[in-house]
Amino acid sequence: MPAAETTAPTTRQPTPQPQQPAAFTPGRARWLLAVAIAVAAFNLRPAVAALGPMLDQVRGSLGMSAAVAGLLTALPSLCFALLGLLAPTLARRIGPAATVCAGMGAVALGLAARALAPDSAVFLLLSALALAGIAVSNVLMPVLVKRYFPDRVGPVTGLYSMSLALGTSTAAAVAVPLTSALGGNWRVGLGVWSLTAAVALALWLAQLAVTRRGDARAASAGAAAGVAGMTAPAAAARFRITRSRTAWALAVFFGLQATAAYATMGWLPQIFQDAGISATESGVLLAVTMAVGAPLAFVIPSYAARRPDQGAIVIALSVAGLAAYAGLAFAPAAAPWVWAVLAGLANCAFPLTLTMISLRSRTSEGVTRLSAFAQGTGYLISVPGPILIGLLYQREHGWYAPLAFLAVLMAAQAVVGRRAARPRQIEDELGR
Repeated sequence: MPAAETTAPTTRQPTPQPQQPAAFTPGRARWLLAVAIAVAAFNLRPAVAALGPMLDQVRGSLGMSAAVAGLLTALPSLCFALLGLLAPTLARRIGPAATVCAGMGAVALGLAARALAPDSAVFLLLSALALAGIAVSNVLMPVLVKRYFPDRVGPVTGLYSMSLALGTSTAAAVAVPLTSALGGNWRVGLGVWSLTAAVALALWLAQLAVTRRGDARAASAGAAAGVAGMTAPAAAARFRITRSRTAWALAVFFGLQATAAYATMGWLPQIFQDAGISATESGVLLAVTMAVGAPLAFVIPSYAARRPDQGAIVIALSVAGLAAYAGLAFAPAAAPWVWAVLAGLANCAFPLTLTMISLRSRTSEGVTRLSAFAQGTGYLISVPGPILIGLLYQREHGWYAPLAFLAVLMAAQAVVGRRAARPRQIEDELGR
């Protein structure tokens, strides 16, 4: 594989180190694993995306208070942040593939059981179970790509990013009509998404046996080749990740792009409706914004992985976001489809971030720690943003101040993203 896809050049020559043994990846088994990754990625957002359009029905049926509903909407970011930090520990103990398999089991069980919840407290608890499975899988997707597809980081990252985007947009688009087609009961409409998670679980149970046998052979080969020397950098990544400037840049970049994405998903229809656009067309415009990311989520990681520095992509996506905010602030009804597409382009910072996480470390252990730190810290950073936007909107009774706030965050995202995109790797920084 070209060097640009594995080890980006640095400003100093690191001390030569033994190469990490490749995980067991024969052709057919490896591409079956790619399918399993894509199916798992499809299930990482329907638990959230399908709930939003039916939240009023759920509240009315369960007698859910406004405070509990607010907690429910904040729960994904909190779970992704806090529970995602457990992923490295689980991955070290049982392996990343087994952890994702367990995560899919938690998603399937949580979604099926919460459809039967008798009250809001149980619904909240079972939602947290499903989100916990999503949280650990979020973190370990870049790890699996680095471990089993070191020569295909960009394309496979693009594959699961595209699948994740498709799962999100599909759940948001069909949640209400699917529920109506199944009798109009929100319990059936939400519970049906456990079936797709069950498919992912079955696929991962079958795949797990293959990866475990192969990893055992790879481990034996690595021991025979004397590669124990890689444990020192892995230990550095494990215990000193907070000393890496690249890790912090990635975490802040991840948090800022998540803030923009959640603000877009949560408030874009309201912006259009306040400009006189119908609720139906506003929903379609949001779907367009989400759909734009699906094909680009496949293209951008492949392109980014071929470049040692991804800064130009960071800037291009940030400019698209700033243009979208300017259009929404000053002429939202003049070209709403243009603003929707530009907002969708800006949201493609998410697959770019995942790609950079895979590229900023040499080892799967390093990617595990980096992914957990960047996503955990990033999701915590993203929690206040949509809330502050709502408060600004309530105070100003308009969108100039909220969109100006988002523009400031987007400019900051460009600056810190440019820093994260530099050809550096955490092992070099932690070894200085």
